[in-house]
Amino acid sequence: MSDTPTRSFTPRAFSGIKPSGGLTLGNYLGAIKRFVDWQEAGTHETIYCVVDLHAITVWQDPDMLHAATREVAAGYLASGIDPVKSILFNQSQVPAHVELSWIFSCVARMGWMNRMTQWKEKAGKNAEKESLGLFAYPALMAADILLYHATHVPVGEDQKQHVELTRDIAQKFNHDYKVDFFPETLPVIEGPATRVMNLRDGTKKMSKSGESDMERINMTDDADTIAKKFKKAKTDPAPLPETMEGLKDRPEARNLVDIYAGLAGLSDEQVIAEYAGAGWGRFKPALADLAVAKLGPISAEMARLMADPAEIDRILAHGAEQARAVADPILTRTKEIVGFVQS
Repeated sequence: MSDTPTRSFTPRAFSGIKPSGGLTLGNYLGAIKRFVDWQEAGTHETIYCVVDLHAITVWQDPDMLHAATREVAAGYLASGIDPVKSILFNQSQVPAHVELSWIFSCVARMGWMNRMTQWKEKAGKNAEKESLGLFAYPALMAADILLYHATHVPVGEDQKQHVELTRDIAQKFNHDYKVDFFPETLPVIEGPATRVMNLRDGTKKMSKSGESDMERINMTDDADTIAKKFKKAKTDPAPLPETMEGLKDRPEARNLVDIYAGLAGLSDEQVIAEYAGAGWGRFKPALADLAVAKLGPISAEMARLMADPAEIDRILAHGAEQARAVADPILTRTKEIVGFVQS
């Protein structure tokens, strides 16, 4: 079997967030804000997912997973994802993700998986004690993307390697079966704050699972908490420089400039131009005020949505129905290409 070798694909963006722990400023600037920008640009169909299947690569308390899935959905909605303009759903409601993942697990090579940086970081010296799912989940991530023939994936820098693996899997599948069926998806990493760092250590990524809550800004933090965290954020004694070159080897300073730029919709260079020579006594309060102005309405809307879980569930169920309408024909054609007998 073969498909037309010059096939064109509908411009379509896909991305997702794992529901494990609460949402942080890193999730907002590195992912959700970009998702909204893509939605509003209107140049691509946009499909956004709560990747709950990925969450269970490490054990999750079922009640907490339930709550976290709804919280991520609430974060999407409160930030501007419109279920009329985008498809919004949770992954486990679309069985085709798992079916295509198995096919891709048979396409991907062990060496590819062994090279995944996140596997090395998360497994460390205890690799033999980790789940097979944690090792193999990049195949599921490839299935998430290619199940919708997504042409673009807006991601943070830390996910670039996984999208590159998705391209490898698509290329190998197309080559092995002599088809031009799956697109070579492009990672989209653009703008400031593509990787938001820890407020107490600018060399580490801001994480939901960090030891101290002071390391991160949660999307549910109130105004006083946000101000306190930025006031206590680690910096160095020097004022802000006149050029970006002056932020070299100053990871904490660079991180706060990145955050300001991401929240304000400016470039890092524009922020430096405005605050050149400013001390932290001026910059930190300005950053805190900006963060409160941007995150305050989102936090309030998240709280409202979380108080009505039935409405969140309804939106996710409707989105899953829409997702299945896109995914199922692609999975069926994949099975035909592979050679499965189907009724």
